[in-house]
Amino acid sequence: MSIHALENFKKIDDIVKKVSNKVNIIAITKTYPLEIINPLIDFGHLDYGENRVKEAIIKWSDLLKKKNDLKIHMVGNLQTNKAKDAVSIFSYIHSLDSEKLANILSKEEKAINKKIKYFIQVNFDNEKQKSGISVDLLDDFVKFTKNDLTLDVVGLMCIPPVNSNPGLYFSALKKMANKNKLSELSMGMSNDYKEAIDHGATFIRIGSSIFGQRI
Repeated sequence: MSIHALENFKKIDDIVKKVSNKVNIIAITKTYPLEIINPLIDFGHLDYGENRVKEAIIKWSDLLKKKNDLKIHMVGNLQTNKAKDAVSIFSYIHSLDSEKLANILSKEEKAINKKIKYFIQVNFDNEKQKSGISVDLLDDFVKFTKNDLTLDVVGLMCIPPVNSNPGLYFSALKKMANKNKLSELSMGMSNDYKEAIDHGATFIRIGSSIFGQRI
């Protein structure tokens, strides 16, 4: 499977680079052991995504001591009681979604003198099953996190509703990012990353198209 994963990654990387050289592929490695991931690491890929803090610490802590250029991304919902450990292991958090979480992350950054990069998750339709800041509160939340807490908020993230036209949401997210002078967009997964790139994605989150369907 690991050989196929590297082949799959190279194919996607080629597709992406033909469109843009400004797109970062986050290989979503949640549930996969390092022996499956190592061929990508050996190939030189640096960006990996996890959705559970504990799994990320167990999987990546030792390797990060040897390869400190690896960037581990938190791509799942982050509970406030996991914020301390999240700051210690992640380079990016793609799911900043509340004032309470922002305050705790700011405190934990200061405690260990570490700055990480954040994407604010936007919940367009106020879907109850998803986290995120509602559209009408976004501008104030950006100002609060950047100005009051001095968090390094670099961009916005969204997951379009199921059975929707994702391009509409990607386009709207780009407009919101431009309005708030944010340069990065975390959007697009295995099923819609090409459309996301067309709408300005700078980080795409690819799991199953690289590693296959999870069992």
